[in-house]
Amino acid sequence: MYPSFARMAEQHQRCFFRHMSCTSNRRRAMRSSFPVLHLPLQAIHQHVYEANLRNSTACHNKYTELRKKLTKGGGDNAIARHTQRNKKLLVRDRLSLLLDDEDFLELSPFAGLGLPYGDIPSAGCLTGVGKINGLWCVFIANDATIKGGTAYPITVKKQLRAQEVAIQNRLPCVYLVDSGGAFLPLQSEIFPDKNQGGRTFYNEAIMSAMKIPQVSVVCGSCTAGGAYIPTMAEEAVMVHRIGTMFLGGPPLVKAATGEEVTPEDLGGARLHAEVSGCVDHFAWEEKEAFEYTRNIISTLNFTLPEEEDDEEKTKRKKEEEKPLYSSEELLGLAPRSYNHSLDVKMVISRLTDGSRFQEFKACFGTTLITGFAKIHGHLVGIVANNGQLSYKSALKGSHFVQLCDQRDVPLLFLQNTAPSAALTLSSTQAEMNSNCLKAQGSMMSAVACASVPKITVVIGGCHGADSYAMCGRSFDPNFLFVWPNARVSLAAAGHVGALLHCHSDQEEERRNMENHLNRTFEEESSAFFSSGRLWDDGVILPQDTRRVLGDCLNIIQQQQYQLSTEKPRSPLLRI
Repeated sequence: MYPSFARMAEQHQRCFFRHMSCTSNRRRAMRSSFPVLHLPLQAIHQHVYEANLRNSTACHNKYTELRKKLTKGGGDNAIARHTQRNKKLLVRDRLSLLLDDEDFLELSPFAGLGLPYGDIPSAGCLTGVGKINGLWCVFIANDATIKGGTAYPITVKKQLRAQEVAIQNRLPCVYLVDSGGAFLPLQSEIFPDKNQGGRTFYNEAIMSAMKIPQVSVVCGSCTAGGAYIPTMAEEAVMVHRIGTMFLGGPPLVKAATGEEVTPEDLGGARLHAEVSGCVDHFAWEEKEAFEYTRNIISTLNFTLPEEEDDEEKTKRKKEEEKPLYSSEELLGLAPRSYNHSLDVKMVISRLTDGSRFQEFKACFGTTLITGFAKIHGHLVGIVANNGQLSYKSALKGSHFVQLCDQRDVPLLFLQNTAPSAALTLSSTQAEMNSNCLKAQGSMMSAVACASVPKITVVIGGCHGADSYAMCGRSFDPNFLFVWPNARVSLAAAGHVGALLHCHSDQEEERRNMENHLNRTFEEESSAFFSSGRLWDDGVILPQDTRRVLGDCLNIIQQQQYQLSTEKPRSPLLRI
């Protein structure tokens, strides 16, 4: 049957708008003449700056120490067994073959440290966003040197977060599978619940229906539930004599039937490529497998902007003005505590192009700073704490968030919330708190319902309900990062006394309880404790923030280049 005229007209209209979109992408963005924030360090700031700098240096040392620990993966013995006995590449060597370069955005590298069931470095897998043939893609790569690639609860959580990043930003997803399956002693925290192991496969189906491409490379063990990852991907590549895929391995077959069978005969690459059809590409070695994968990515239906020549790149870089002040100064602006916070505009002036910032409602609700700026040429709306989130500040925040949503401008939240909620000490204060509560509720609604991309960076404190209004983890930002000095808890250590209410004869008990809670909050509020439990997408150094934000904005922008984004119908089914 011939397509109806209405459908042909719809297709023609869609092609027209797509052409217009591509044309507009080639046009130069409108020039802006935002005012420059002239905020150099003053002598009056010196003692606060130096205290912050000492704290940032200590945090940086811990950051470096933990990064060094993570680069060793499962340790020297595990690495030797992986590379020499099993003849497999290390996970970072695999990524170097898959990605265009090593400059990728790694997500939550500190996940899995300091957990009740022990340290699981990098949660047993590497996740992040990198370029493959010029296209930003999410990757989820098991590291079999860590516990043999066994999936712990934190491993599942990290993989689900990576899939969420792919869904939010419509990014192709590549799985590098090399896992021994779930850690059985913790099966109750891996298997049954909504956001546990099975959610991985649910997400794969939903992503396929949304036309988000998925490719899987079987470069190691792929057992039990893990075998569904490649079989549900749109295309799968498998490596000869290294990749295996089966529901039950040779030991289980022998226990059940008494039959002895090799892993290769039971579920090797040749069997699945020639007999079962579970994989689409047979590779003799890992290098060939990653060449296949890069070629698959080049078949995806994306139209990227035309490559710039050297002259155009130089011209564009000149237009992308650098901040007037060194990013290294952010180390002294990263607050040791809420009381050591300097004007947040000083932070903004060290992140934005040319230190330019067009402030919105500058004279109203001054404890919240809002306005427009450019970061690596991308226009963003900035919402930054500059004190307690008051009634006027929350109203201002609601207005600005909705304004950005109206104009399709991505939002950047710089979060440094008050250490505790305001006390109610009088009827007047009660009325003020009630009004503030309503205004903050409105701001939460505005943030939750804003359809534009959102990026959050916790530069200081992430405390109480104020952190929700500032697009905390619960409010689904596209990316959320924390600085090493950041604190994440209901209230800051030293401020929990306001949460306790006891009779006068229980004063000693209250004091003991307060001391205990302060110690707990001090330990559990650190950035590394937070990142170890995947409450964020990673700890980033203050001086790297501008670069990371530039990567995030480029990643977010890519979805406009995907050509096939019509309403989903059904996932691709392997038959």
